[in-house]
Parts: sequence; structure tokens; C-alpha cells
Amino acid sequence: MHTVNIHEAKTQLSRLVDRAARGEPIIIAKAGHPMVKLVPLDTVDVQAPRRLGFLAGQIQVPPDFDDMGRDDIERSFLGLDEA
Repeated sequence: MHTVNIHEAKTQLSRLVDRAARGEPIIIAKAGHPMVKLVPLDTVDVQAPRRLGFLAGQIQVPPDFDDMGRDDIERSFLGLDEA
């Protein structure tokens, strides 16, 4: 495992990243104290985009959906539920 100081890491970052990408872990030290390890990513965490309409044909919206509960909602807004 190769150790470099932070100044060297700043000036040679591209080379160090290439080496790490090939599998060689690189330790970056500050004032002689190891701070971080530069290692390759195993896999990229990319979420698959969500598909619109993925339940198409599996559910049905009732024809009276927009009117469901209309009477209760109107009574609530008119204050008729308060007794």
C-alpha cells in the first residue's frame, strides 16, 4: 500500500486516481498521519429511474372517484358536523 503526503496527492491526483482504479490502494497522509484511503469503487450506486405507469392495467379507479365522500366533505366545510 502506497502512502503519499497531501501536497503530493494534490499535485499528482490524476496519476493516483488511475493507480487506485487499477486496484492499488493509496493512503493520503497529513503531517505524517494517515488520513484517508483512495480505493476503487466496486459498483456505482445508481438508482434505476422510476417508471411512470408501472401499475397500468393492475388497478382501476372507480368512475365516481371524484365524487366519493363529497357529502361528508361539504358537511365538514359548512360546519354541519358540529353538534
